[in-house]
Amino acid sequence: MDANFTTVDWAKDATIYEVNIRQYTPEGTFAAFQKHLPRLKEMGVDILWLMPITSISQKVKKGTLGSYYACSSYTKINPEFGNESDFLNLINAAHALGMKVIIDWVANHTGRQHEWMENHPDWFSRNELGVFTERNGWDDVVDLNYSNKEMRNALIGAMQYWVRDFKIDGFRCDMAHLVPLDFWVEARKAVETIRPLYWLAECEEVTYHRVFDTTYAWALMHVSEKQAKGEVGMHEVYNVLHGYSQYPQGASKLLFTSNHDENSWNGTEYEKFGVAAKPWAVFTQTWKGMPLIYSGQELPNHKRLEFFDKDQIHWTLQPALHEFYKTLSTFRKSHSAIISGDTFNLPVDAHGVMSYVRHDATSTILVVLNLSTHHHRIHLAHEKLKGSFKNIFSGLSHQFNNEVPFELLPGDFFVYVKE
Repeated sequence: MDANFTTVDWAKDATIYEVNIRQYTPEGTFAAFQKHLPRLKEMGVDILWLMPITSISQKVKKGTLGSYYACSSYTKINPEFGNESDFLNLINAAHALGMKVIIDWVANHTGRQHEWMENHPDWFSRNELGVFTERNGWDDVVDLNYSNKEMRNALIGAMQYWVRDFKIDGFRCDMAHLVPLDFWVEARKAVETIRPLYWLAECEEVTYHRVFDTTYAWALMHVSEKQAKGEVGMHEVYNVLHGYSQYPQGASKLLFTSNHDENSWNGTEYEKFGVAAKPWAVFTQTWKGMPLIYSGQELPNHKRLEFFDKDQIHWTLQPALHEFYKTLSTFRKSHSAIISGDTFNLPVDAHGVMSYVRHDATSTILVVLNLSTHHHRIHLAHEKLKGSFKNIFSGLSHQFNNEVPFELLPGDFFVYVKE
C-alpha cells in the first residue's frame, strides 16, 4: 500500500454486511431498513455496505426499476429509497450503534442519461461518430473519460460530498480495475483530507492494493465452485490461498459465499455449494481476510433475487442462521489469531476436507471443514493440538493430545479454541 495510506483500525477485525435496500423490505427504503440495525448489530455486523444509493438513469433502463449501477447523478439520492434526511438518519442510527457505513461507488461508467452529459459531453467516452459508448458490452451505461482532468475533479468532488455532508465511512468501488489506478491514488488523497476511510475494491489486481485496503477474492470464489462440482481438489484451493498469502503487507481479501452479483446471476450459495455452504461460511470468518455477509444469508435465503425488479426478502422473526453468524463474528473479534496469526494447513487424507490451525501468542484455533458430500473418518496431528479445546458452537470441551480423530458427516464444520 502507498506509504500515505493505512487501513483504519476499526476495519481490521470487522465483518462486512452488504445491504440491498431495494429488496430488503416491502417498502425498499432507508427508513424501513433502519429498523433492522439493532438485529444486525447483535449479529456481529460492523460495516454496512450499501449498494448504490444514487438516482438511476431512466434511459435504456433494465427491467422495471433499472440498475443501481447506472446512475443519473453522483450526488442525488435514488428517490425510491427516500431523501437526504432519511439517509442521514440511517447513518446516524448506524453510528449510534457503533457500526460504520460505506457506499458503493461506480466510477467506471454512468447510466445513459446522466446530468453531466448535456454540459460536459467530453467527460464521457465517445466513438468516432461522437456517440456515447462503453467497452464492456453493458448497453445501459456509458464509460467516463479518464483523460479529462475536469471530470476527475468533479468525481472526486462528489466523493468528498458524501464524506463531508453525510459522514460516510468509506467506499466499495465497483469494477475498480477498469478505472486507472492513478485516479484512485488521487481520489483517496483528496477525500482523506476530510478524514481516514475504509476502501474496498471489486477487483483482483494486486497493484490496486497501492490504494485499496481490501480486494475481492474472485479466484477463491471460482476455485471453490469448481471444487464443489468435483472439477478440482483441495490442492487447487490451497494454491489460490497461497497466492493471497504473498500479497503486500496490510492487504486483505474479501471472503464471501454470496454477494449481489453471485446471488442474482450465478445462484445462491446453496445452488453453488450445496451442503458445503455453511462450512465455506465458517471459512470466510476463520481464514485471514474480511468476511462478507449478503442481505438475507442469515435467513438463510434460498432464492435468487431479481436485480432490476422488486423481489423482496421475506424476513422471519428470528433468522435461522443469526446465532451461527453471531458466534463466528463475535469469536473472530475476540481472537487476534484469526486476524493476524499464523496459519498451519493440516494434511488430511480425505477428499474435500479442509483443516487448519490459526495460532498466535494468545490463542490456538482448530478449524475442520467437510466441503464434500461424503462421510469421512480422519486423524489430525499437530504439536499445537494439546490440552483442553472448546467447540465454539456447542460449548463442549475435549482433551486433545497432539492427535485428534474426527468423524465427519457431509457439510460438517468444527471450530475449536484452546482453553
